[in-house]
Amino acid sequence: MTRAAGVFIVFASVVGFLLGLVAASGGPRPVTTATALHPADAPPLNLASHPAPVFAPTTGAAVDFAAVAARVNAAVVNVDAAVRGDGRGRPGPRWRRDMVDDPGAPREGSGSGFFIDPSGYLLTNFHVVDGADRITVTLVDGRAFRAELVGVDPLIDVALLKINATEDVPVAVLGDSQSLRPGQWVCAIGNPLGYVHSVTVGVISFLGRKLFNSTLDAYIQTDAAISLGNSGGPLIDSEGRVVGITTAISAQAANIGFAIPISQVVPVLQQLRERGRVSRGYLGIGLTQVTPALQRALGLGADRGALVQEVTPETPAERSGLRAYDVIVSVDELPVRSDEELIRAISALAPGTTVRLGVMRDAERRSLQVKLTERPLPESARPRLAESDVRPASGPDFSPLGLTVRDLDRATRMRLQLPDTLGGVVVADVDAAGPARLARVRAGHVLLEINRRRISSTADYLAALAALRPGEVAAVLLYDQAGDQRVLTAIVPDVR
Repeated sequence: MTRAAGVFIVFASVVGFLLGLVAASGGPRPVTTATALHPADAPPLNLASHPAPVFAPTTGAAVDFAAVAARVNAAVVNVDAAVRGDGRGRPGPRWRRDMVDDPGAPREGSGSGFFIDPSGYLLTNFHVVDGADRITVTLVDGRAFRAELVGVDPLIDVALLKINATEDVPVAVLGDSQSLRPGQWVCAIGNPLGYVHSVTVGVISFLGRKLFNSTLDAYIQTDAAISLGNSGGPLIDSEGRVVGITTAISAQAANIGFAIPISQVVPVLQQLRERGRVSRGYLGIGLTQVTPALQRALGLGADRGALVQEVTPETPAERSGLRAYDVIVSVDELPVRSDEELIRAISALAPGTTVRLGVMRDAERRSLQVKLTERPLPESARPRLAESDVRPASGPDFSPLGLTVRDLDRATRMRLQLPDTLGGVVVADVDAAGPARLARVRAGHVLLEINRRRISSTADYLAALAALRPGEVAAVLLYDQAGDQRVLTAIVPDVR
């Protein structure tokens, strides 16, 4: 079993990113589905500033993670995703079936997330919402909102979502993952296995772990317990600052989990906000580290830098004249000490940027000018966003509850064998990935009450809907003729 095969995405099967090509190896494909979801002149995100530490560290002092959790917990949310059962989102093993005996039922999945902007922007993992027709975000106080997908970055497995809250939401403060050290205490908050807002504590056991992609991966490894459902939740330091996004677990050992460094996420947030996707510079070369053994064996003229081991045809690298066994030692006169430094430097530049590379070839220093193109995504990292782009479904004009109703007439009563004394409206149709379907409402059910308000006609139904506030959960009383019983269920209405 390969190393990648032994590591699973926390919520689902792992996206098997291709290995080896720098700042932009991989298959031919820019993200298209999530582009232009927001205008290019969108204002910057209002990220929280660093607060004072939760505790004042002293020699031998214990870390008060109870205070840390109390501060951050309100900013952590549950993220539920659903895709219709018709296969448009090409769901993989990340989706579980809602009702195995119902081929039209939605597939559902669950993860975590956390707010980073008081207006309702939040972060989660891309694999949590990949292919979803509907995303629901539930806050710690029980309010639930339909979420809009703003942007995705499959290469680092990050998604930016937005809810339309009527008031500012609590936010988590973003820290600096570059200052972390192995052995440092951290905690994770999320919804493992459906146990919402669970807090686990551990230490950082390794920094810069490579799992799926040898170019961009730099995972934080921790022994803080992470399980299915933690995906997208925050990894938090002892001062209450988010230093990572929990995303994967080891399949071969207990209590070995991985988080995306937050310092890898912050630089791409504005691109996600403005463009719905991330553009990275691309050379088109495979790299390895210069080691003493390779330096002696190849007679390299440099003891550090990025050693070119492959040049992809028809790429900026080939057009610039780069060759295998060249050692790239600088970018625009800034020194490059390793292959990872070169990857980060090129990925941080916009496509179309022209850079000058310092190259050692056969112990001779050369200067090559390269115009970068855009890094393509590997085939395995292509988003599987639904055709609806996570916006309300087209077709029937479903209400915010995701259903349509009609008045009970004599013919309907006879067909459904309903008692003559039963009032209400009959459910005529249900959106396959809408809120009512997720609450297991079915066509033929009779809707009797909404939030204790009796429903005797479609006019009553529409009036009850108009009275719902954004984020308010509707308590719906139904009559199920199959079981000859009344059923009370909670439905999270769409905000429109």
